[in-house]
Amino acid sequence: MENEKAALHVVMFPWLAMGHIIPFFHLSKCLAQRGHKVTFISTTRNIERVVNKVPSDLAPLLHIVSFPLPKVNNLPHDAESSMDIPYQKAQFLKIAFDLLETPLTNFLENSSNPKPDWIVYDYASHWLPKRAHGLGVSCAFFSLFTAATMAFYGPPWALLNDERSIPEDYTVVPKWIPFESEVKYRQHEIKKNLEAPPAESGTSDGARFGASIGGSDVVLFRNCVEFEPGWFNLVSELYQKPVISIGVLPPSVVIDENLDSNDTSWLSIKNWLNKQNQESVVYVALGTEATISQKELNELALGLEKCGLPFFWVIRNQPRHKQEDLQIQLPDGYEERVKNKGIIYKGWVPQTKILSHSSVGGFLTHCGWNSVIEALCFGRVLIMFPVLNDQGLNTRLLQQKGVGVEIPRNEKDGSFTSDSVSESVKFAVVSEEGESLRTNARKMSSLFGDRKRNGQLVDDCVAYLMENRIGKSSRRMIFGQKRRE
Repeated sequence: MENEKAALHVVMFPWLAMGHIIPFFHLSKCLAQRGHKVTFISTTRNIERVVNKVPSDLAPLLHIVSFPLPKVNNLPHDAESSMDIPYQKAQFLKIAFDLLETPLTNFLENSSNPKPDWIVYDYASHWLPKRAHGLGVSCAFFSLFTAATMAFYGPPWALLNDERSIPEDYTVVPKWIPFESEVKYRQHEIKKNLEAPPAESGTSDGARFGASIGGSDVVLFRNCVEFEPGWFNLVSELYQKPVISIGVLPPSVVIDENLDSNDTSWLSIKNWLNKQNQESVVYVALGTEATISQKELNELALGLEKCGLPFFWVIRNQPRHKQEDLQIQLPDGYEERVKNKGIIYKGWVPQTKILSHSSVGGFLTHCGWNSVIEALCFGRVLIMFPVLNDQGLNTRLLQQKGVGVEIPRNEKDGSFTSDSVSESVKFAVVSEEGESLRTNARKMSSLFGDRKRNGQLVDDCVAYLMENRIGKSSRRMIFGQKRRE
């Protein structure tokens, strides 16, 4: 009984992508705030980017461990994240990541005071469950994807023996989904996903997912059951193991006038937003990894110009390793033409502060799940432009939820026009016909932005981890369902 009340020691080990490292670190802080020891492990440069400084009140419990990323041919020496390299070279980053198996195993074996109870890990760590179980450490797979996406990918056996080999195989609903669904890829989306050669690292992404899920003792989801109840029930059946919703880990937006006064970049952004009408601004950002062609950028730019609405467009500076993207430029004279209506911002921005501002009326997004969560926390309607990975599947799910509109594109090649961008933006943000979308998005803020409810889901997860810290649990349950039943 005393052991059940003792604090946990949880090791966190995310994949090398900002969209994974950040929520893993967010969960780490949530666990430490509840009195549990957390060891957060990543590579040196990624820790410098994300962690910065552990809050003083959490320092005794939240420990940061950095591993040097092993050197690999065809991977630039300072590339430690998927944002540092072209998408087509992601497999080389996975080769380097797999070489962390030995130092991580040594850490788990030698760690004490206390010994780790759980390791929370990501999809790429296909070798980790076997190593951890051999050392008596329980394993939690942390999915940063929706339940709908994971159900589309399939159960572990299907992932390990994936028969889908051509793009067309991914444009239909798989046989293990028993209900009507539109959650599937467009042909142009899956073609882009298949561009990276899966054999380079020796293990396909499907096999990584399959082994990581199959070897886990429990699967954690960064989502709320209420948002996709049917999909949560389905993944529980497909995985045949506990599936726990930990909530969306809503971002905190701290408005501190003293701190903000020293942040000149945010002050300039806020001053511009303050001058705009309420819910009139289109915020545009395509994440840290998505890259688009020159033609696509031109059409997007012209569409924003045509829509006539004020916009704030974040264009991330490309790393020097993405040489093929460096020549992409805005149309001639564009910034001069839109200077009274739009802002082109190159570099990092405080996205949650922008989305929380009352002048923002819509979010033109790639539909990465992190960005979607941030938008719906503040009830922002979505203009959806998926680029790669799970973003197309997210878009179909969000369409079914009626919280946004997808920019129409050619099914096969993904082409689109500036007119389709303009019309989609106006429909979502200002049209009378789009009011139902805006209403639905606003309603989502009561679910995604409910800190009390999301905090309770983390508490429920902690209770499960404490109760099942040793060995595998044979119980099958989904936290968060009690309130629906």
